[in-house]
Amino acid sequence: DSARNGFSFKGIKDYLECYQSGKLTPSQVAKNIIAVLEDCDKSTPPLRAIVQWDREQIMLMAEASTTRYRNKCTLSCLDGIPVCLKEEFKVVPYHHRVGTVYLGTQPETEDATVAKKLREAGAIIIGVSNMHELGTGTTGCNPNRYHKIPRNPYNPNHFTGGSSSGSAAAVAAGLCPVALGTDGGGSVRIPASFCGVVGLKGTFGRISCHGSFPLSYSTVSVGPICTSVADAAIVYSILAEPDLLYPYGLKQPKATLSDMCAPDLKGLKLGVDWTFFKACDAEVLSACEKAVKHLQSLGASVVEVSLPETEEARVAHVICILSEMRDIVQPDFNKHFHEMNLETRASLALASQFTALDYIKANRQRTRSMRFLQEIFSTVNCILTPAVPSTAPRIYESDLLTGSSDMSFTVRSMRFMQLGNFIGIPGLVVPIGYSAAGLPISLQVMAKWWDEAVLLRIGLKLEQFRDQTKKPSIYYDILA
Repeated sequence: DSARNGFSFKGIKDYLECYQSGKLTPSQVAKNIIAVLEDCDKSTPPLRAIVQWDREQIMLMAEASTTRYRNKCTLSCLDGIPVCLKEEFKVVPYHHRVGTVYLGTQPETEDATVAKKLREAGAIIIGVSNMHELGTGTTGCNPNRYHKIPRNPYNPNHFTGGSSSGSAAAVAAGLCPVALGTDGGGSVRIPASFCGVVGLKGTFGRISCHGSFPLSYSTVSVGPICTSVADAAIVYSILAEPDLLYPYGLKQPKATLSDMCAPDLKGLKLGVDWTFFKACDAEVLSACEKAVKHLQSLGASVVEVSLPETEEARVAHVICILSEMRDIVQPDFNKHFHEMNLETRASLALASQFTALDYIKANRQRTRSMRFLQEIFSTVNCILTPAVPSTAPRIYESDLLTGSSDMSFTVRSMRFMQLGNFIGIPGLVVPIGYSAAGLPISLQVMAKWWDEAVLLRIGLKLEQFRDQTKKPSIYYDILA
């Protein structure tokens, strides 16, 4: 923990200190959250981070946690910590709408594995968070009647990023220090970057996807969005383990946090493909280059690498994720076409044009890309890139009514994300600074399969590069 001057987000440690000192109880915190949830939906414009919540459910979990603190028998370091989950996960008793108006017509009766684990850890689930409809975009723009457009806490006239839009907005606005999202093309890392918080995408299969809507079975990983790298490590350590209901992660090695708190980065080799790295806006590039120098100053060495066939991998990832999405929503596309947002219809219509041959070739490319990366990871511990090539885009009046469909932005925003989804390696984004307009900028660290520990070690040091944390223009201090 490094002492900071000025603003800092309230994280897990701050909540635990309040509970352990008796300054506040989880029940008092829950009452504050309920007041804030009422307030942030009445504000102009409404925040729209949490789209379903239930006062009674929140208080039940909080009162149980308060009793455990009183009796000194807490369940974990997440006991009493407010969390939210993306609407892509099943969470009792909410509707599993996945960002649509037609799914989840009945309240859910069974929790996703991650929701169950959070309950078992004593966390207070404050509700389910907004998301891009069916996870099909990277802005978070969802104009339908249940969702509306979530606002970026750093500037409410800008998008949060997507598709885990509400999760990132909730954390950045202080509603909860921990949120969960899914990431098939940057859906955890893009909104975390745009909203100035930390986002971790685990290795494919590392955290169970059981009970999340199976939008794309070969590209999606689950991960936390948090106020700090330390908090992301805590959540990761609780959620990362095999789940019999999710076969893809059964053979995983044990998750560790080894050397996470090492005093420096000596001995670590950071791979950078400068041609790929520099494909971003000037402000983003400048901040990211300085952050790389900071990591070097802590003893890490920078090794120039060449990421082969990045364009082929990018196209192949799009073919894989859209083909799999199109397959899973085939009945909906026929039956609920007119209830979908215009952008979703366009994306799924595009996906309809891919052939079985395209899909097979894309998966051959995946095998090639995995081999290339295996070779690269035999020479370096991780790969550094900017997180997103630009800062969060502006929201226009028309977006509120009809949504936003900007293919060139979607393609560009995913530039540094797709490799991680396509070949299943873990990635961490950490805020490193702000643009002249005050919007967050982040750096991404990717490591070999199952090596989240090295990401967290580098991430902790990366946080020290940011000389200050700017307070979002929408921020609620739940512990005040």
